[in-house]
Amino acid sequence: MIDISEKSISLRVAVAAGDIVLRNTTIKEIVEKNVKKGDVFEFAKAAALFAVKNTSGIIPHAHPLPIEDVQINFKIYGNRIRVECMVKAHYKTGVEMEALVGVSAALLTIWDMVKYLEKDENGQYPITSIKNIEVIKKEKL
Repeated sequence: MIDISEKSISLRVAVAAGDIVLRNTTIKEIVEKNVKKGDVFEFAKAAALFAVKNTSGIIPHAHPLPIEDVQINFKIYGNRIRVECMVKAHYKTGVEMEALVGVSAALLTIWDMVKYLEKDENGQYPITSIKNIEVIKKEKL
């Protein structure tokens, strides 16, 4: 870990985002809440929250942070779902890794919940992909 003992505490905010590409029919099943495993967005949101709070347990150099707020949003456009994760904490280091891990967990949860709808006759995923995971905002206030 990096020594942050000399840094001062400030409000840290980060927003990360990423997309999952799915079949149009899968998007319809998600919207209509017909997915066998349950409400995709609610499970993906819960997965993101757990991931944000446990980032230091999976990223070796990440510091445990006193997370104060997490917001997860989903936007559907065409055959894509965009996930955005905003994280806030008053601490000595940024929260962008937490936001990235939150987005990643949400996207992976979506894939897991709908994989039975996405597989082709050979058990492959010709359409499904996760793309564009990025930090879109980082602030130190």
